[in-house]
Amino acid sequence: MDYSQHPLKTFITYISRQKKLFWIDMICATLVAVIDLVFPYVSRLSMSRLLPEKLFATFFAVMGIMILAYVIKAGLYYVITVLGHKMGVLTEADMRRDLFTHMQELSCGFYDKNRTGVLLSRVTSDLFEVTELAHHGPENVIICSLTILGALIVMFTMRWELALVLSVVLPLSLWFTISQRRRMKTANIEVKRKTAQITAAIESSISGVRTSKAFANEDLEAGKFDEANAVFKGAKVEYYRSMGLYMSGMEFTTGVMQVLVITVGGLLIMAGRMDYVDLVTFTLYVSTFVSPLRKLVMFAEQYMQGSAGFSRFLEIMRTEPEIRDKPDAIELGSIQGRVDLNDVSFHYDNGVPVLSHIDLHIPAGGCYAVVGPSGGGKTTMCQLIPRFYDVCGGSITVDGTDIRDVTQKSLRRNIGILQQDVFMFAGTIRENIRYGKPDATDEEIVEAAKLAEIHEEIMALPEGYDSYIGERGVMLSGGQKQRISIARVFLKNPKVLILDEATSALDTVTEQRIQAALDKLSVGRTSIIIAHRLSTVRHADCIAVVEGEHIIELGSHRELMEKNGAYAALCRAQQLSDGGEIC
Repeated sequence: MDYSQHPLKTFITYISRQKKLFWIDMICATLVAVIDLVFPYVSRLSMSRLLPEKLFATFFAVMGIMILAYVIKAGLYYVITVLGHKMGVLTEADMRRDLFTHMQELSCGFYDKNRTGVLLSRVTSDLFEVTELAHHGPENVIICSLTILGALIVMFTMRWELALVLSVVLPLSLWFTISQRRRMKTANIEVKRKTAQITAAIESSISGVRTSKAFANEDLEAGKFDEANAVFKGAKVEYYRSMGLYMSGMEFTTGVMQVLVITVGGLLIMAGRMDYVDLVTFTLYVSTFVSPLRKLVMFAEQYMQGSAGFSRFLEIMRTEPEIRDKPDAIELGSIQGRVDLNDVSFHYDNGVPVLSHIDLHIPAGGCYAVVGPSGGGKTTMCQLIPRFYDVCGGSITVDGTDIRDVTQKSLRRNIGILQQDVFMFAGTIRENIRYGKPDATDEEIVEAAKLAEIHEEIMALPEGYDSYIGERGVMLSGGQKQRISIARVFLKNPKVLILDEATSALDTVTEQRIQAALDKLSVGRTSIIIAHRLSTVRHADCIAVVEGEHIIELGSHRELMEKNGAYAALCRAQQLSDGGEIC
């Protein structure tokens, strides 16, 4: 879908996906408008002819037909309410699916700049209000337009003088509505921004509740929320000021219409040019005319909320991924695992260089380690390999193929990543391990767990593999989460393995157990290890020391120790810190 087109066209495109429900809703809305227009005419017929001519049988028959018509109208409103809301829900679901899918395609840089709570608000509350707009928008436009237009036509055929009075007032009402619409929409978008900020504050506080409790900072978190809530209240009050001005103006316009009709009608009766029956009938038509105007006034708030939500929806849908597959990108099939960084340079959006002219050539099945001080670019280098970010200069190849020439999915299928901060999905252990291979059998899951040396601990739990682990795996220890993540990678079975500080947050005993699992995992794979704890990289075929954007040393542990440079200095410093022998 082309989201750069006019928002109304995009909105209509979504509604058109529910054509059957849409047309049923519109037909019912049209019939409702017709029934509303018939009643004043029937009233005039009864007062001017049926009752004066004592056609009582016909009068009661007509009244019976009108009662039946209103029974039908009630049934039509039931259909409009049920099917119309169903159409709105399906439209909202389509938008939410497209939004979520698009967000999955956006690059890591997008998530670096946007808070989780704000994005959550975009996917949930913003689109909820679009449901009501999708339902009531077309329906109210049809009912109100037909009723207003039909009432005007009938009134002009009855008394053009009185109809002309309404025709003068109506444009003033439309002008006022249009002039206030932009102000209300701007105010409502601001309300949604502040709502998203509150959602982000709540999400952050709930996610960090253990930290806030550990520091006894519950009052600080409450203060942050109160601050965001106060800003939200201010935005909401400003919106309702705009809404109040609009509502009061429309109430004045619709109210003065009836006064003007009675005034001009009274003058016509005084002049002998109109009788009381016509005035009563005309007054009924004015009520029929004013009712949809009032409905449009009430609908205005719903429209502003829905259109503001839709604008925020389009804002993300029009955001292009920073990293895209080439039109002619190829699928990366089975690989040997050779990785080459050729004169690679990289910087984030702030322009500050992170890596400059990096050359690193890792043979298939090789084990390379990347060490150095924090902030030196080690993690960034490894995030470039699965193409979470694109290089700013040079190239990265896998088996000689530039990773920009292959599809991102096929590239990442061949790469396994284990990080210090392991992410666990809220669910069971089985579901978290299966994430590495969604179609894996239970037997494959158990085998992966055994290889990761976590099977026995899982079986010791009351529900075994079906044990619920809580939000982010809060019910597991750090070592258990690490080994489940290792089992996940065993199941994925990639040819390239990136270990980003995978054991640095663990105690020595747990680290040794996990290191044994990692050693098994690394067999037959190209392994790239990022580590601060140098005891874990002594066995590496080659160690790259990254500092100040560059690789300043490269060689085996023995070679680098003999060189007595930066790596040897790191080793001695860590030896003194740990009080152990690592060199």
